[in-house]
Amino acid sequence: MSDREPRIPVLPTLMTAGNILCGYVALLQIFDGRFSADMVHYYYAILFILAACIFDALDGRVARMGGQESAFGRELDSIADIVSFGVAPALLVHDIVLRDFTSKGLGWLISCVYLVCGAMRLARFNCLAIMDVKSSSKNFTGCPIPAAAGVISSLTLLLIWLDSNEREVGNWKYGLAALMVLLAYLMVSHVQYPSFKAMNWRTKRSPRWVLISIIVIGLTVVYWEMMPAVLFVTYLLYGLVRPWVSREWQKEIEIVDPETDSNAGGDEIAPAPQAAVDSPGAADLSEPPAA
Repeated sequence: MSDREPRIPVLPTLMTAGNILCGYVALLQIFDGRFSADMVHYYYAILFILAACIFDALDGRVARMGGQESAFGRELDSIADIVSFGVAPALLVHDIVLRDFTSKGLGWLISCVYLVCGAMRLARFNCLAIMDVKSSSKNFTGCPIPAAAGVISSLTLLLIWLDSNEREVGNWKYGLAALMVLLAYLMVSHVQYPSFKAMNWRTKRSPRWVLISIIVIGLTVVYWEMMPAVLFVTYLLYGLVRPWVSREWQKEIEIVDPETDSNAGGDEIAPAPQAAVDSPGAADLSEPPAA
């Protein structure tokens, strides 16, 4: 093996591969849904996109636990993200909603704008990481593309579920088109979103927070059709109102312990020793440098 070829740890690689696999299967289900009157294929596509979000949240944490952050992992994660959180959601909403638009070309244009902005979001981060720009390791500039995909996919799941249960959806589904445009803007904007990277195995919280977490997980399992939309939309809105949230509340919400905050009480957070990955679960896979 060449000395210039990166050595790839197995477990983080499997997490990122799971992300890519979920995105690919989601695309297959969307194509199957085109030739079927049964919406079950779109259900499966959405579930696989949401599963890709879980793999994306895991791979980076596994890599960081082993001290294996690298440019290779960042690039591999971006490739996985553009499939699972760019192409798959854009095609999903196009097939369900946008292709019904009467204006010629408007539907595919909206989905294309979302996809291009998602790609720009990933490319911008990678460029900044290469330049080693001093940015906060606990914040993302612009809405992360996994969160954007989670918002659009979970709301689509909710609307399909309401429609299949004969609840009146009507023209509300066309709000997904406007939402895609908004998400496209937020991904390339400078709105700061928390990464929740401070949360790890050593994180400690009061019994109240543990109880709230258990309740949220239980509600998500029972009401799986609507709770993902609640969680993702809450994250999306939090980034917009975050500038007006006090620093104390930010630490509480974003699970930042005072003893681990490198600059408690200040306005700036010290940059990470290495460039942060694009999304909360971006995998970094090459072998760590020797001591």
